[in-house]
Order: sequence, then C-alpha cells, then structure tokens
Amino acid sequence: MSELALLEGLIVSCQAPATSPLHAPPVIAAMAEAACLGGAVGVRIESPAHIQAVRGRVNRPIVGLWKRTYPDSAVYITPTFADAQAVALSGADIVAIDATDRERPNGEQLGDLIARIWTELQKPVLADVATRAEGIAAARLGADIVATTLCGYTEMTHGTPLPALDLVAALAPDLSVPVWCEGGVKSPAQVALARSCGARVVVVGTALTGLDVRVREFAHFAGRVSPTMQTEA
Repeated sequence: MSELALLEGLIVSCQAPATSPLHAPPVIAAMAEAACLGGAVGVRIESPAHIQAVRGRVNRPIVGLWKRTYPDSAVYITPTFADAQAVALSGADIVAIDATDRERPNGEQLGDLIARIWTELQKPVLADVATRAEGIAAARLGADIVATTLCGYTEMTHGTPLPALDLVAALAPDLSVPVWCEGGVKSPAQVALARSCGARVVVVGTALTGLDVRVREFAHFAGRVSPTMQTEA
C-alpha cells in the first residue's frame, strides 16, 4: 500500500462547471491553496490543466482525475489509461478512476488499468465505486483506496441517500485498504459521522467550493420575499 493511501482527515474537491468563470486554472489553484491553508490534508482536482496549476501552488497531495466522455461507455472519471497518464504527468500524486462494473471505453478492463497505473505511471490508485461489491472487487484488483464517490450516480444506485454512510460502514470492516467517503457531504457534523463509520478520509466538494451551486440556492430563496418580510426589513 502506498504511503499516500494512509492520508487521514479532510480532502477538498476544488472543481467548477465548465461554463463557470471559476473554471480557470489560476482560480482553481487559488481555491486549492486556500483549502490547504484551512487544514485540508489534500485536494481533489479535475483535468490536467487544473492539476498542473494546483501543483505550482500546493505542496499537499493531489488526487487527480479527468472527466471524459466516450460514445461507447457511461464511465467518465478517468476512463482510459491515456487519460490516467495525462493526469499523472500533470502532477497528480494519486490517480482517481471510475471503478464501477460498467463497460469501459475501448474494451479496457479495470484490472489492467489499475495494474498499468501502478507499473507504468508508478502512482497509487483511488477507486471511485458505487456499491459494496464494486469496492471489494476494486481492492482485490489492486486499488490502494476505495471511495464512495459514485454511489447515487449509477443506474443501480440512483436515489441512494447521500452521503453514503451505509456504504462506508459496509466496506470499512471488510477491506484491507482505506475507505474514503465522498459525495453529498454538506456539514462538519456529516464529516464526523462519516469518520465514525470508518472513513479514513472525507472528501467535501460543493459544500465548500461549489460557489455556483450555493449562490443559486440562496438566490432562489432571495427571490421569494413575502410582503411581511419586506416590511420587517
């Protein structure tokens, strides 16, 4: 197991929609630096350009991934070895991949992908899964870390309440590799709860860095001011 797999605490996912003005390498890098200054043990960063920018400002571990779409597969988190190679070369310390049981692009196999990332790129692998069976399978295939990232985002798990604490609790006792909780963590209380369920690391994204989403939530309610509320102000 890689020493990086023994990280413990909070990792902040610093991402922004492609249509957002925040989706710029210098902005993502500043966000990542702020997260580390605030106490994050590492950051999760999407795309080679953003990873490279963050690497220039942050000396904490970077979990790198690349969201890519292929016509023959629903897998989109670092789907192929070529994508993983680009992530590794851009400066990521850990490569995150979709480790669900769905068909991969170009007929690639999950076990082969994990092995090649280890042997050719010499990087530890974070397996993003949606179910207990997928987590167990990923660990058996050599993944260094298993995360609940895709629970609720696959056809089989759609509608699962998040964060996936039950999945963390189901995986943690049975795996020899660390389990991370990611997806839908919205408060410090949920971070503590995930840790108590066995998560070595809790990854928080939108609740901390999702400015676009959070502003829309506030703006929605700001546009529904009653006459009574207006007079009281």
